[in-house]
Amino acid sequence: MTAALQISGLTPLTTIDYPDHLACVLYTQGCPLRCGYCQNPHLIPFVEGQGNLSWSKVTSFLTQRKGLLEAVVFSGGEPTLQPGLRTGILSVIELGYKVGLHTSGVSASSLAQLLGLVDWIGLDVKAPANLYQAVTGKPNQHIQNARSLELLLAAGTAFECRTTVDWRLLQPEDLIRLAEHLAARGVTQYALQINHGGPCYDPALREAVSIPSAEKVQLKAELHRLFPRFEWRE
Repeated sequence: MTAALQISGLTPLTTIDYPDHLACVLYTQGCPLRCGYCQNPHLIPFVEGQGNLSWSKVTSFLTQRKGLLEAVVFSGGEPTLQPGLRTGILSVIELGYKVGLHTSGVSASSLAQLLGLVDWIGLDVKAPANLYQAVTGKPNQHIQNARSLELLLAAGTAFECRTTVDWRLLQPEDLIRLAEHLAARGVTQYALQINHGGPCYDPALREAVSIPSAEKVQLKAELHRLFPRFEWRE
């Protein structure tokens, strides 16, 4: 498992990556998507041995933090494509932690194998179906994402859907159309995360842009109307 589960980073304490819990985040190596606003481009390559944090170091850290942390979040990259993820999750559960998972829903079959083990999931929904390839750089990913959402809705696992937006890729009307679709499917918790540029994957998106305040106020109001729980994350 230590070789198959490649961990390339760790955030020792976070209050925002697992709702209402003190958590740490483990970042896995490798992602099939090429989202221009990605803030972790160094995690994109699937390179054997790229992970630089051994599982023994992870378990040592988690053992020391018992009673201080409540949950461990597997993020990435795309953790569901890690062969050793299930074993890693079981190891974390044995240590007494709740388990969170951040995923872009790139493989519904991989996600299905984890349901029942994971306590909470953050599902990235990148865009409306017709814009999915433009945002992710990959074809047909909206199909896997939709299947992943179906699994979550059927399983009853606690989850949120969230969309990262760069205003050069998505417009308010695109987000409203996506949100209406998700609400109609039965999603009750949704978050919008705004790209502020910086060292992202696409150099063309490294400068922050915004929209007029009036459009922002209107969009917030519409999204609050659609979901019982909605967060705007600047």
